[in-house]
Amino acid sequence: MSRVILFNKPYDVLSQFTDKGTQGSKARTLSEFIDVPGVYAAGRLDRDSEGLLVLTDDGKLQNRISSPKFKLPKTYWAQVEGEISDDALEALRKGVELKDGMTAPAMVKRMDEPAGLWPRTPPVRFRKSVPDCWISLTITEGRNRQVRRMTAAVGHPTLRLIRYRVGKWSLDGIETGEWKEA
Repeated sequence: MSRVILFNKPYDVLSQFTDKGTQGSKARTLSEFIDVPGVYAAGRLDRDSEGLLVLTDDGKLQNRISSPKFKLPKTYWAQVEGEISDDALEALRKGVELKDGMTAPAMVKRMDEPAGLWPRTPPVRFRKSVPDCWISLTITEGRNRQVRRMTAAVGHPTLRLIRYRVGKWSLDGIETGEWKEA
């Protein structure tokens, strides 16, 4: 029986168990939060992103989750700069041109700030003169920093990015820095 762990990764934590960097100061890693031998992250979540990280001890499952060829949907909540226009939403729905080519169409909609959202440390910078808003964006690819690049391409840089869902698993009921077995 394979193990599946759902972890709500905090901001500024690497999606790996050790810090092999050479930056001098040690980065926070999964080992600070998860003491379960033999599980590994199925896919990555950037250091400056938060939210759902799926870990498993099953190599085939890990591949099905992380490989783009399986097109597993991943839903993100993005706080973006500015009030996103209908045109920008439509562009995301059709796919946008990035330096590494066109993205597949995304499912996207405006949303209210997620209820019960934990504070981020450090907080997102606030500017009185520049509004922001939240969107829910579902993609089936997994390019490097794809959501951030997509929102920037339509004129709305991402300020905060939270992965809410991976396939059938979601963040529901998992506090930041906590995990549970699926």
